[in-house]
Amino acid sequence: MRRVHVVVQGEVQGVGFRYTMRMVAREAGVVGWVRNRRDGSVEAEIEGESGRVDEVLAWMAEGPPGSRVESATVSDAAPAGGSGFEVLPTA
Repeated sequence: MRRVHVVVQGEVQGVGFRYTMRMVAREAGVVGWVRNRRDGSVEAEIEGESGRVDEVLAWMAEGPPGSRVESATVSDAAPAGGSGFEVLPTA
């Protein structure tokens, strides 16, 4: 199992990034969460099999139509388990 913490910057709020990501993550079979941050970025934690996590990370590097991803910072995190993939309130 692999868990990563990701912060995506660019034009990533107001374009459906979080809700599309939730759909992509659920289809990939990973768990975790995604939320907007007050600085205009999107933050997420993704956990699952390495290949499935990579699949979601690849999507995040592009984002949904209408977004413009400028950068994505990925760091490893300790696996936490859990179930489902949720959209959390802005932090």
